[in-house]
Amino acid sequence: MHHTPFILVTGGAGYIGSHTVAALLSTTNYRILSVDNYSNSTPDTYSRIEQATGKKPEYLQADLADAAQVEELFRNYPGITGIIHFAAYKSVPESVHKPVEYYRNNMNSLLNVLEAGAAHGVKQFIFSSSCSIYGNISTLPVNENTTPATAESPYAYTKVLGERVLSDFAASGTALKSVALRYFNPVGAWPGGLLGELPNQRPNNLVPMITQTAIGKIAEMKVFGNDYPTRDGTCIRDYIHVCDIAEAHVLALNHLMNTPQAPAYDVFNLGSGSGVTVLEAIETFEKVSHQKLTYTIAPRRAGDVTAIYSDSRKALEILQWKPLRSIEEMMHSAWQWECRLAGKMAV
Repeated sequence: MHHTPFILVTGGAGYIGSHTVAALLSTTNYRILSVDNYSNSTPDTYSRIEQATGKKPEYLQADLADAAQVEELFRNYPGITGIIHFAAYKSVPESVHKPVEYYRNNMNSLLNVLEAGAAHGVKQFIFSSSCSIYGNISTLPVNENTTPATAESPYAYTKVLGERVLSDFAASGTALKSVALRYFNPVGAWPGGLLGELPNQRPNNLVPMITQTAIGKIAEMKVFGNDYPTRDGTCIRDYIHVCDIAEAHVLALNHLMNTPQAPAYDVFNLGSGSGVTVLEAIETFEKVSHQKLTYTIAPRRAGDVTAIYSDSRKALEILQWKPLRSIEEMMHSAWQWECRLAGKMAV
């Protein structure tokens, strides 16, 4: 008898989590349970997901860094077949100031969910990793076989450790198979700005800083460092539309379900393959939004790498994934979302 896959999404009220829940609801018939502790998100997100897709996931509040709560979750929801694990703290600068909190939260939640999941018969596990694991690397673009430099922040190191845990777990002969997806810089919002990035704290990521400055939530924005060895002195990042990232999770999950010969652990880069400087990103935003942005140049920020962009051919070959949405679409949808939050209409 063929059962409907039952997928647990941890951190499903967060930015990438919510877009992935929406992608799952709109492209599959899987049963979805989202679990979040709302440390950097809000339960309102679920009604936005419903507005975007016409479906509402089941959801639950829990702290996954607490093993007892995780065990209770698996007892109360029997039959979970796959897990997409987003739940983690994710601010590079904050991790530099609060390393112990980052290690405790990010590692304990992963270990608890992995251990309980395996004990309860979960077969597929998708892990939210990051290009920050590559560190300050001189050979660009990076691919999955690039030897990483040292991780530049405690946040990045929790992703290095997370990948190591999964790879060691796979080698122990478990029936659970896992994939780590190394995202580059996810930005943008669901079409029409129905879902988007909603940091509870002041944002540390470039695009929310840009849109919040343009709408007036932030008086002026800082560009951290203009003396990097890049074409205009600002950091280079590989921006990728959050909907492209969300679709990659659905493809990775289906790949593990439908490919008996898939390795017990694998890793994929998710990037656009080209780098954009901070100033180029600002310029693109100004062009699509018709807004002028006020910014000042500030000193470099601890933990930031100079430049990183991806060679994502492996994801294309194995998952048939490629990014479909342009930097203009990323900026336009992010602006629509910011305007929707403010109750204004974007142009």
